[in-house]
Amino acid sequence: MFNRTTLIVLVVALAAGLGLLAAQKILSGPAATGTQPETRAVSLFPQPRELPDFALQQSDGTQLLPGELHGHWTIVFIGFTFCPDVCPMTLTQLGQAQRQWEDIPDGVRPRVLFVSVDPERDSPDRIGDYISAFHGDTLGATADIPALEEFTRSLSLVFMKVPAPDGLPADQYSIDHSSAMALLDPQARMAGVLQGPLDPEAIAADLRMLTEAARN
Repeated sequence: MFNRTTLIVLVVALAAGLGLLAAQKILSGPAATGTQPETRAVSLFPQPRELPDFALQQSDGTQLLPGELHGHWTIVFIGFTFCPDVCPMTLTQLGQAQRQWEDIPDGVRPRVLFVSVDPERDSPDRIGDYISAFHGDTLGATADIPALEEFTRSLSLVFMKVPAPDGLPADQYSIDHSSAMALLDPQARMAGVLQGPLDPEAIAADLRMLTEAARN
């Protein structure tokens, strides 16, 4: 049974998803040009979408700016380290995909970026320890709530804090968040989305193909 907060998040997420579908239909009209490669796991937009500037704090303490992502296809997944199921399962599957493209040169190798939307509990050190359990190449970052809201909104992703149930300490709250992921192209533009159920082999094949296409 969903609580009211969860239902609100689901409604917002559905609206965002419908917005993405509408944008894809508009862009795929007569004005759209070029051909898109056939992908199995990734849904590509006919044209990538520019993102507003952002500044996140990485798990190593340095800033993550758009320029840091240039040259790589990047999968962006939002979540939190106290997440009991969706986050660890998703990062495990993404880690399986990452192991399949480890032979790609580091300068163009696809990246996975985990953005914690729980800065109250998720310090950079905690995020770093968390993501290292799934794959050593995974990037981790967070920011204050206003910056996170702006960043996730630009990716048509949503999150919302859910208070702890009665009888539990206040810090035992949860976070409802989008399970869909954004795909950024080598210019750090939003180029598509990934949605479950996830197939690590298909994700790896798609990202390898996109990386090779970008190099040619």
